[in-house]
Amino acid sequence: MNQSTLNILGRHLQKLRQDKGVSLSQLAAGAGIAKSNLSRLEQGNGNPTLDTIWRLAKQLDVPFGQLVQPLSASVGEKGVEVRLIEQGQGIPNVDAYWMSVAPNTFREAEAHAKGTEETITVVSGSLEAGNSGNTQWLHPGQSLAFNADLPHVYKTRDEWATCLITIVYHKEAKE
Repeated sequence: MNQSTLNILGRHLQKLRQDKGVSLSQLAAGAGIAKSNLSRLEQGNGNPTLDTIWRLAKQLDVPFGQLVQPLSASVGEKGVEVRLIEQGQGIPNVDAYWMSVAPNTFREAEAHAKGTEETITVVSGSLEAGNSGNTQWLHPGQSLAFNADLPHVYKTRDEWATCLITIVYHKEAKE
């Protein structure tokens, strides 16, 4: 992420945390990160991983899309780039993302909030996706839905994969 994006993310994260009445120490401990790292992130000086952003959203009890909503740029790491397309406002809350995965990438994503479902549709390339131990290879036009409240993976071979992802946060996702 560039410095402008980090600054925007940091300010937004701090506002969400303060609006929820959560201390820096409480959020850092709940998300499993050092308080100093969270402080740097809120100041725009960190460079969070996707998993860190997911854990922060989960601890703040907000959808991932709400945390990254003010960003116009994609967020990513190690061959995976994700950009919010649309954040739903209905019940259940549904977010839509564009995801690009570099060749020969393996990414294991942490479990999201309880009751979260994900559907991935491959637009180009091919991708292996699904819950750890229960994956499926997908090709353009193919989709897979799975429980995102369990660890899940994305894997490519020798070509880029571009996907559309929808994440549904059911009411029971509130922990």
